Amino acid sequence: MRLGWTLHGDGARITPGEVVAPHERLSWPRTVGIGLQHIVAMFGATFLVPTITQFDAATTLFFSAIGTIGFLLITGNKLPSYLGSSFAFIAPILAATASAGQSAAIGGILATGLLLALVGVIVHFAGAHWIQIAMPPVVTGVIVALIGLNLAPVAWGSCTADGCTGFQASPVTAVITLASIILIQVLFRGIVGRLAILLGVVIGYVVATLRGEVDFTPVAEADWFGLPHFTAPSFDPSVLGLFLPVVLVLIAENVGHVKSVAAMTGRDYDKLTGRALFADGLATTLAGLGGGSGTTTYAENIGVMAASRVYSTAAYWVAAFGALVLSMSPKFGALINTVPQGVLGGVTTMLYGMIGILGARIWVQAKVDFSDSVNLTTAAVPLIIGIANFTWTAGDLEFGGIALGTAAALVIYHVMRAIGRWRGTAQG
Repeated sequence: MRLGWTLHGDGARITPGEVVAPHERLSWPRTVGIGLQHIVAMFGATFLVPTITQFDAATTLFFSAIGTIGFLLITGNKLPSYLGSSFAFIAPILAATASAGQSAAIGGILATGLLLALVGVIVHFAGAHWIQIAMPPVVTGVIVALIGLNLAPVAWGSCTADGCTGFQASPVTAVITLASIILIQVLFRGIVGRLAILLGVVIGYVVATLRGEVDFTPVAEADWFGLPHFTAPSFDPSVLGLFLPVVLVLIAENVGHVKSVAAMTGRDYDKLTGRALFADGLATTLAGLGGGSGTTTYAENIGVMAASRVYSTAAYWVAAFGALVLSMSPKFGALINTVPQGVLGGVTTMLYGMIGILGARIWVQAKVDFSDSVNLTTAAVPLIIGIANFTWTAGDLEFGGIALGTAAALVIYHVMRAIGRWRGTAQG
């Protein structure tokens, strides 16, 4: 592994048509500046997950930084990536917390990380071609889509004697937050447009503050400097089934990240796919040991690389250490935890819908043929199972809509395709 970088050109300019490769860097002031852009790019999404799931924000950021450092080391400092909070964990965390408590949800994250790390080891030695065979685009797309659509009721929220959650908590604040996100996307270009969710949350937060919906007492009481709050995991077999589908999503996200960086840099990174999966699995495992959210490679930071044409891993080292410093401020974490329910209701209405549409985007990009009855059925049945949140209990285990929908997608596709080939009725 090589931790040094060669200077790209004069360190100040990038010739048209060229990119700054992972083993290169610009001058250190410019590299630090780009690293700070990566912090801003990952910030909104990384903090949104613990805010929604009631995890400690500083702890999540701490493990995000540690995970990124580990990813860079394990991939030999050759694959630029930031590991932030994965949205795929939101649904199982919420379900597990409601039924068995937060420590059981953390145990589910730990189990997911271990399984993903194991997959990474297998891929490293066996190759990544079998992933495409086991999880073709129609299956991957439906798994991603049903995770987002399964969360729709959470965005709307509910009301009890203790108050309301989600959109119902403050419809005015929620609408302003949602409208801000929508308008920023079309009013601004570049990095501002890509940070629409973060900026929309900021605008909604300001509105909520003016409306008296924010309690700053925890912020005032928190220290400026200190270690994050760590929470030990516990294991409840009844909730582990909720987390298994997340492994499939993380596999798809990591493989997609490797392919994207390869396409943008003109290099072949297929041999690093197993290491990338193992590194993300290890990062998620560490997060599960201490109470952080599970991690994944971040598309937001791919956007920064595409805009800047700088793929230097040096910028990610800067981002990782910058995030580590921020995680050492309890006051900063307490501020994040004051985001009110109205703001969360507005932003999750957009976020969960986007997750659902990302599944459809996978279908479009892969040109999935829905005139093929196998593909159509593979998508149709699991989506209804996920949206309606079908539930099946087997002893101490309980499988929700996401787990059952994921299983249905895999079984329906492979069984129908096998029978179709046997009977000669298969279209593809």
